[in-house]
Amino acid sequence: MANASYRRIEVRPLTGALGAEIFGADLSRLDDEMFAEIRRAFLEHLVIAIRDQALTPAQQKGFAARFGALSTHRFLKGLEGHPEILEIRREPTDRKIFAEGWHSDVTYQERPVLGSMLYAKEVPAIGGDTLFANQYMAYDAMTPGMKAMLDGLIGIHGGRNVYGDEPTSAITNAKLVADRKTAAETETEHPVVRTHPETGRKALFVNPHYTLRFKGWSEEESKPLLAYLFEFSVRPEFTCRLRWHDGSLGMWDNRCTQHTPIDDYFGKRRVMHRVTIEGDRPR
Repeated sequence: MANASYRRIEVRPLTGALGAEIFGADLSRLDDEMFAEIRRAFLEHLVIAIRDQALTPAQQKGFAARFGALSTHRFLKGLEGHPEILEIRREPTDRKIFAEGWHSDVTYQERPVLGSMLYAKEVPAIGGDTLFANQYMAYDAMTPGMKAMLDGLIGIHGGRNVYGDEPTSAITNAKLVADRKTAAETETEHPVVRTHPETGRKALFVNPHYTLRFKGWSEEESKPLLAYLFEFSVRPEFTCRLRWHDGSLGMWDNRCTQHTPIDDYFGKRRVMHRVTIEGDRPR
């Protein structure tokens, strides 16, 4: 059912947890009023899919820049002539997919990105969807005792699981702009529960790709609680599934969601252009 509170765009929620499709917007010709409605839908639904677009790389970057300064990936090469755009390409013979497994983007950075957007250049007719999980809901669903413990914890985030000797995704040395050792050894600290800078809501902020341990705890001590949080945070009732179509632009709030691609399209090509927006230091 469409949301009638929007005047310039049609907003159709995907699930009761998060996510919405947006129709009636042309991102190549966007005025301030329509952008304000899109931004409101983004903050309300955490994940938005704006359908039926025909965007050049410059137009995609221009839309992203309305949310804030664009971020260039520290370790991966961007598109020729557009370093802010990562081309995420899977050819029919590729065995691995990019960024497999639940995660929030680049939380090994001191200032993880505000949000990420994928523009679907070529996607399979069936398969290649993305799952998202609402981390506001994950935090809200916890018991008072668990919240009290987590509110004081600091997580250590690092690139080891993704950029180490046995990376968990299809990141080859040819795609890196830094040596693998530097990428793998990068670490930073973030609160396990962060407060969203725009909504003021608390969200769980750990993920299997990058959260290695708790500050002041050993990895062995951290492992049982992290395993529980990783599983709890992506319970089905917190999730939505986004189906891609050619010309769809999907965007998610990296401050309060996790996501994972679905590997169910081997033998088919999938090409996406990703742009990210610089974020703040989690608090």
